[in-house]
Amino acid sequence: MFSIPRLFAALVLAIVPAVPAMASPDGIWELETRDTRFSLEMCGDGTRLCGELVWLSDADYNEQYKPYLNRPMADALAPSGPGQWKGTLHLFGHKLSGTITQRSENQMTLSGCAFLVVCKTYQMYRHAP
Repeated sequence: MFSIPRLFAALVLAIVPAVPAMASPDGIWELETRDTRFSLEMCGDGTRLCGELVWLSDADYNEQYKPYLNRPMADALAPSGPGQWKGTLHLFGHKLSGTITQRSENQMTLSGCAFLVVCKTYQMYRHAP
């Protein structure tokens, strides 16, 4: 015979769907503009996020960003919540205070601010070769 606490626990487990584990952020991520890709991976003690700029489209405006290819854009960002990392970002020659938030297995949001007033947010999607 079930006791009330056990019955309650069984009902809660039956009603509440299992929360899927978030996929690893490791991989190649492309900005929503489809002209820039970053390689991201867990680093340091395995909880920090590192990344570098690995690809630029051949659009004319990207010529100025070529010096930043294969250079770090995120260096050991600290975890600040589930699927979220904060720290200093280096984007296209600018140093920003930023956050990368993994929204799903294949989507992230990159937000950064310079001088706390000039802010930009990008959507990034996992790149499938």
